[in-house]
Amino acid sequence: MGFDRAGWLRGVRREPSPNCDPRPEQPVELLVLHNISLPPDKFGSGDIFALFGNRLDVTRHPFYRTIEGLRVSAHFVIERDGRITQCVPIHQRAWHAGVSSWQGRERCNDYSVGVELEGTDTAPFTSDQYIALTALAMQLMAELPLAGVAGHSDIAPGRKTDPGPHFEWPRFWRSIRLN
Repeated sequence: MGFDRAGWLRGVRREPSPNCDPRPEQPVELLVLHNISLPPDKFGSGDIFALFGNRLDVTRHPFYRTIEGLRVSAHFVIERDGRITQCVPIHQRAWHAGVSSWQGRERCNDYSVGVELEGTDTAPFTSDQYIALTALAMQLMAELPLAGVAGHSDIAPGRKTDPGPHFEWPRFWRSIRLN
């Protein structure tokens, strides 16, 4: 593993998203955790990557009409089986946080890496996802001057709820401290 000069993690699948742009000149200090499922509460459709690639077929599910034209991305997606896919190089700004603030600093996309866990607010995440997230977090900490980890709900309170009530924060904290 490890990152190449362009910011791609070696050894993981790539699904490049056009929904990114250059970062402002500042260090990447924050890891933001999200959850996503498309359609809602369904897993394995591949539609997350279609959304991030601006090619989501809105006729596939009624919910998709409500997100038609949405332009979003994340740096990484961790599927239910633990497979990690990178969509945006870590040196680019992915469009994952929206209106957000962390420790008094606005515009979290400018200085964060976003990781989407395939999941919902209504179901636990898998052990494979925690294992993959731990490995990814360790790689990111080795590459970037990360100063914190936050849920989307922490940086956009009242607007977002993810990674949700089933994300086991103590489990995650223990895993990255032990490695």
